Amino acid sequence: MLNRQSVMESSRASEKKKLKRKEILEKKKAADQLLKVASAQIDHLTSFPSFCYFNKNGLCLRLESGRGDKLSNCTKQQIQKLLKANMMGPYGSEWAVEEKVKRREMVAPEARYIFVYWNANEMMDNAFTPLLGFLHFRFTLEEEIPVLYLYELQLDSSVQGKGLGKFLMQLVELIAQENRMGAVVLTVQKSNSLAMKFYISKLRYVVSSISPSRVDPLVGVEKNYEILCKTFDHEAKAILEVYSVQYRTARRVGFMAAFSDLKFED
Repeated sequence: MLNRQSVMESSRASEKKKLKRKEILEKKKAADQLLKVASAQIDHLTSFPSFCYFNKNGLCLRLESGRGDKLSNCTKQQIQKLLKANMMGPYGSEWAVEEKVKRREMVAPEARYIFVYWNANEMMDNAFTPLLGFLHFRFTLEEEIPVLYLYELQLDSSVQGKGLGKFLMQLVELIAQENRMGAVVLTVQKSNSLAMKFYISKLRYVVSSISPSRVDPLVGVEKNYEILCKTFDHEAKAILEVYSVQYRTARRVGFMAAFSDLKFED
């Protein structure tokens, strides 16, 4: 009787494990499909025609979409110039190394861009048009949650402080939600106090549970950046904002176990 009961309990446990594994794998498959569809879109601005232009506070600007593996040499140079002007100060002595990293990131096939230019008239179409700002973002997974990760929001000094940054972040959040991303995630240098204030105070972003200071405060003190997020659904909020290190570890163990079992079954 005891042996029979033990066998039945073992069978139920095995079935429960298989169902859990199936649930995890189906969820990952769905998340991967969301990322694939989002990344396949050629122009994310087409869904938001009212965001193709910015006419406010003396600015008359137009926005264009782009991707990392389609950048012209001129655009690459302008991106690098704007990055250096804005980020060399916050990074300090680390800029030389970080600049090389950003150059590699800039041309990645998965990199998506929104560029900002003066809205010149027809007579100026053939003239050189300076890049006044850009967004660099990607669709990726954070803790198995599909997110829009904002790599860069850079504006020329001539267009700062006029509402353009907030306008672009509204666009980013709309793109994320339209593509069913659970959150917008971004990284900010701690020394960049203006950016920190902009995201946290004005836009209501919060320090994410995956930020070094939340994962391990002792390690976080040594890091020069924070990871911020704004979530759009309950699951993303529970995982990217509030869940514990213990839960993160357990979740990863369960996720890896599912793939380990699948590997041996194959």
